[in-house]
Amino acid sequence: MSLVITNIGELVTNDPAAGDGADPLGVRRDVAVVVEDDRIAWIGAAAEAPLADADEVVDAEGRAVLPGFVDSHSHLVFAGDRSRDFEARMAGESYAAGGIRTTVAATRAASDEQLAAGVRRHVTEMRRQGTTTCEIKSGYGLTVEDEARALRIAGGFTDETTFLGAHVVPPEYAEDPAAYVELVTGPMLEAAAPHARWIDVFCERGAFDEDQARAILAAGAAAGLAGRLHANQLGEGPGVLLAAELGLTAVDHCTYLTDDDVDALREAGTVATLLPGVEFSTRQPYPSGRRLLDAGVTVAIASDCNPGSCYTSSMPFCIALAVREMGMTPAEAVHAATAGGAAALGRSDVGALRPGSRADIVLLDAPSHVHLAYRPGVPLISAVWIGGRIDNVVAPKEKE
Repeated sequence: MSLVITNIGELVTNDPAAGDGADPLGVRRDVAVVVEDDRIAWIGAAAEAPLADADEVVDAEGRAVLPGFVDSHSHLVFAGDRSRDFEARMAGESYAAGGIRTTVAATRAASDEQLAAGVRRHVTEMRRQGTTTCEIKSGYGLTVEDEARALRIAGGFTDETTFLGAHVVPPEYAEDPAAYVELVTGPMLEAAAPHARWIDVFCERGAFDEDQARAILAAGAAAGLAGRLHANQLGEGPGVLLAAELGLTAVDHCTYLTDDDVDALREAGTVATLLPGVEFSTRQPYPSGRRLLDAGVTVAIASDCNPGSCYTSSMPFCIALAVREMGMTPAEAVHAATAGGAAALGRSDVGALRPGSRADIVLLDAPSHVHLAYRPGVPLISAVWIGGRIDNVVAPKEKE
């Protein structure tokens, strides 16, 4: 099966060899893309596109084409609603990690079918907004059975599944958190590991401290799971330095950073995943993407879609926030939402459009990637291809 997308006004490749060296997006103009099966086979001048050999030809009519967004941080396996928490925060209450326990109770009470329907609904939302790869965490079950079933359900929608048994200490272990850490690193990990690629820990006050996080990540590594961390969301703490020390692929939130944290991230090559929707939804200070980028740290942007601290599935919205509130240029924010997200997942096959990469493609109803921040809240996703196949959720618009 071959597809040609031609008359592309602006193509974001994220291929440094395609740009002028100063452009992180490797933008090419007036080009065409050839897809063979699920891979990018050729990129070249639109006038040279092999239209006659294609099974399907799509005329982009001068619009922009980007890699699909890579959302490297989400919590989609949950039940219940916490809109009252959001309403209270907007009235002046502060955010605290303890609200997670409300969702835990609702999730434990839900059936597999109800949880799967919720994940399907949110993944569909993501696809409509251009996300073609997403990571999904457990973390709202916090029992051996519930964590394993959350990961089984998540695995029906993505290969990027993360065991987050160490989200918070559940109420039944409130008086003995050490016993809960033993559960997480023992029977719970044993049940979860066959269904997960990653292990994560919420290393934060009100959740897990540095020693607990270190022990949980070590147990995960012994079970074959790569590590990542939630860290430095609610204040300065040890999490970012721990992530760098252990050489983790990514550490997420990074809201409160010291100079030592920033230096450690750069030296370790650990991706700093920023979650601007969280700051929007909690009224906390936004982290400085500008500071991290200027220091040479690789930055990713993700949605952190969850029912408590950030209930958005929209990567375009997060891009707009990163530009408006985090000091990033539109190009840097788009790069962070595509190539940056891929780096946070240790992936080289997604987040870019170059020969050999997976054909995860977004067609904008706009001439440039800049419009993602320039026109916030406007539904600009015109079509999406995942692995070279049109996503029926987001079909191309019919010509008048």
